[in-house]
Amino acid sequence: MNAHDPAWAQHRLLASRRREFLGAPIHALTMAETLAIADEAMTLRRPLHHVVVNVAKLVNMRNNAELHEDVATADVVNVDGIGLLWGARLCGVALPERVAGVDIMINLLSLCDTRGYRLFLLGAEQSVLDAVRMRLARDHPGLVVAGMRNGYFKPEDEAGIVEAINASGADCLLVAMPTPRKERFLKRYRDELTPSFVMGVGGSFDVYGGKVARAPKLVQAAGLEWLFRVAQEPRRLWRRYYDTNTAYAALLCRELWGRRGRRKVDL
Repeated sequence: MNAHDPAWAQHRLLASRRREFLGAPIHALTMAETLAIADEAMTLRRPLHHVVVNVAKLVNMRNNAELHEDVATADVVNVDGIGLLWGARLCGVALPERVAGVDIMINLLSLCDTRGYRLFLLGAEQSVLDAVRMRLARDHPGLVVAGMRNGYFKPEDEAGIVEAINASGADCLLVAMPTPRKERFLKRYRDELTPSFVMGVGGSFDVYGGKVARAPKLVQAAGLEWLFRVAQEPRRLWRRYYDTNTAYAALLCRELWGRRGRRKVDL
């Protein structure tokens, strides 16, 4: 590589923007910068593995070595949750803004439509995929959906699914499966998958397809999007958010207390 090689320039940019917060790697990137990186990867046909980190994933990474490796070895890591953004800034980690996974996905759909990139959708229920296809036909009639596959498959089906993704000629692969399943799938097959840009989008198909409502902007800005989600599915989600939020609060308090102690020693 040389200084005029786009791949080298991007590598330097990502290396200079890489941060760490509570053991999790995060890139200090804006939405516009993230989309530009994805666009360049698809233009140059260069592999790029993208993930996002929120409070729940950060907490689970500390107890799951495989998940930590899957995230840490990704090429781009954006901060998804507002609570993570506030906590990082409180601890002196400078991050420009929240870059939520669902917002990246929605912007990627427009990017793929405008630039002629082919899209493959993997994950969610078949009914959700059908709803996503219908909305895409309305929102982006020119977008080429190279293939779709729901997320209900067995491990022995994975090789065939990877083969189908590659045969589709897709430039962009979006994987809507839960953590840590999507991270494990993308890490396991990242060297075999031929789409240039691959990204785990979690429940974003559910939001885009209308199965799940997204919190209003004011609720998101107040850091209460998690509470909005719990209100929609209290039985399934309350314990998960309670456990991860309290664990995160404890980690954050410990980090802030440790930073306070280190400052006293330096004085």
